[in-house]
Amino acid sequence: MTSPYVTNLDLTLADKLLQELIQREFEITTPPHTRFAAKKKGISCTLYSSGKLVVQGKDSQEFIEFYLEPEILGTFSFSHPLATANLAPHIGIDESGKGDFFGPLCIAGVYVASDGFATLQSLGVKDSKALTDITIRKIGIQIKKHCLYHIVKVNPPKYNQIYADFKNLNRLLAWGHATAIEQLVQRSGCQEVIIDQFADEWVVEQALKRKNLPVNLTQRHRAEEDLAVAAASILARLAFIDGLDQLSQELEILLPKGSSAATIATGKQILNRWGEEKLRDSCKQHFKTLDAILGKSRQ
Repeated sequence: MTSPYVTNLDLTLADKLLQELIQREFEITTPPHTRFAAKKKGISCTLYSSGKLVVQGKDSQEFIEFYLEPEILGTFSFSHPLATANLAPHIGIDESGKGDFFGPLCIAGVYVASDGFATLQSLGVKDSKALTDITIRKIGIQIKKHCLYHIVKVNPPKYNQIYADFKNLNRLLAWGHATAIEQLVQRSGCQEVIIDQFADEWVVEQALKRKNLPVNLTQRHRAEEDLAVAAASILARLAFIDGLDQLSQELEILLPKGSSAATIATGKQILNRWGEEKLRDSCKQHFKTLDAILGKSRQ
């Protein structure tokens, strides 16, 4: 970032910011007229006695977007400037859980009216991948209070049944997107829809045609930059986190996200404790991870 980022900080947050910068291994000094100045490679952060906060440096963009705004300031003028946002009423759709072996696939849709975008910005809405689980839960609760939404939550047994019918993940995702769109179009009357593109455009378009849904669909990469899609990404992730937590409680085993060596080790725990049927009812069976847990090779 070439130009400095300047904002005002509530000085009651100064000590919190200072301690967390120390934890992040910033070097702290106290030049005249400042509460402190903090520096590390690529980032400098100066808090003046007046409350003015100045951040600059070539690596400061990620620091501002993923830490300073969501965790300290609670405002998002840098990462989500409303001046460049699409403020026309529309529906945003996103999903969570498609790359996770354990737990549900969740597709969420959020309808935002013109006067709702400022509210979403004030809540700190942004792509869920940039937020912690705690923040996702906090913001997700508020989104549900302020916006029309619909969530399609497909738990593993149902997911495996549908996947066996579709035999293709993108077609399954398209069905889930179309279902969420259908519900929100009916409830809001809005036909403007934005989704994060995950396949060829015709895949979702065909799913909508099967439901006889005439909508104006925009599919694009990095669609979470749109506030409605970002809100949907938060609700989808919240539904996934809740589903994974519930499944962990049922199995009495903490289930990891993703699909890794830790996932395989946890799967073997489930297999040894509960048996293969319970394992299959807890996971997405088309993942090769299942073969690694069962010690099988897939032809």
